Amino acid sequence: MSLPYKSYFRPEIDAMQGYVPGEQPKMQKLIKLNTNENPYPPSEKVLQALKELDMKRLRLYPDPLADDLCNLVAEHWGLTRNMVIAANGSDDLLTMVFRAFTSEKLAVSFLDPTYSLYKILAQMQHAKVIKIALEGDEFAMPANILEQAKESNLLIITRPNAPTGNSFAKSTMREICEKFDGVVLIDEAYADFAEDNCIDLVKEYSNVIVSRTFSKSYSLAGMRLGYAVGDARLIDGLYKLKDSYNVDLVAQTAAKAAFADQENLKKNSEAIKATREKMRKALEDMNFTIVPSQANFLFAAPPDGDGEGYFKALRDAAIIVRYFPGERTGKYVRITIGLPEEMEKVLEVTKKRYFS
Repeated sequence: MSLPYKSYFRPEIDAMQGYVPGEQPKMQKLIKLNTNENPYPPSEKVLQALKELDMKRLRLYPDPLADDLCNLVAEHWGLTRNMVIAANGSDDLLTMVFRAFTSEKLAVSFLDPTYSLYKILAQMQHAKVIKIALEGDEFAMPANILEQAKESNLLIITRPNAPTGNSFAKSTMREICEKFDGVVLIDEAYADFAEDNCIDLVKEYSNVIVSRTFSKSYSLAGMRLGYAVGDARLIDGLYKLKDSYNVDLVAQTAAKAAFADQENLKKNSEAIKATREKMRKALEDMNFTIVPSQANFLFAAPPDGDGEGYFKALRDAAIIVRYFPGERTGKYVRITIGLPEEMEKVLEVTKKRYFS
């Protein structure tokens, strides 16, 4: 006879709900537009590098520091090697950052709405969360963000933001970095689809970290790769917290080849931005409300404001997008920008729903 279960978890772990990733459905003939994956394959140079990889080396541990990759990143952005750290996706970087800068006594501030993993990571640290509501239909940055965030040790700004897709003025970001008395993490998962980025701010301010991922613009979501740049002293602290061998040999090989092919990155990003603009105009012509996007997705509210109904209608047609329940977000769906023919199918189903 087994004894009744007794929880041995910390109370905050028992009380929390785990992060729920975007659905990875197994439907046949599916148009999958729910997790912001790139519709184009990785660079041919990635495929060639993997073909040439000596698989016998898999018996050996990988470079624990991913030096070759970090050197490429540092050179590209005009940084020194000690200002770069590689990781098993940007989520790995976020875990390091939360371990480093939050606790029961050190609060974190982030935007609302934004990436839902932040809340989970804060709960793991038993850290106080200060949510800073974005304003109006365009989800704009509030003018008093510094006042709202002043009690926190870590301020996260997702730029472009997710799930809304909008960005924030570079001048505003510079002011925040200059005046915030704590660490500013700028999550740039979607920056390669935007008009600009904030990586240069790490050269100006010692309290800034910028994180990047290979999942979106480099078409390597299945590899789990990311990196962060920042002041050497901040990056040195993060190295104390990373897993010993957090980026495997195959992933390092793919990442080096992908990052070296900036021409392919630009080509695919420009194609996605062109499709995004065409999709935006088509939906607005059908009276959708679209948040101005600088990401590889659109945050779109149908004319009847029934985001859930639209989500279900697309799903019934084997088109999977992302729906975020909530008073503000529930009016919208988030539509990843796919191939042009996939977006035409979305428009076909949409026209049938609202104009038939």
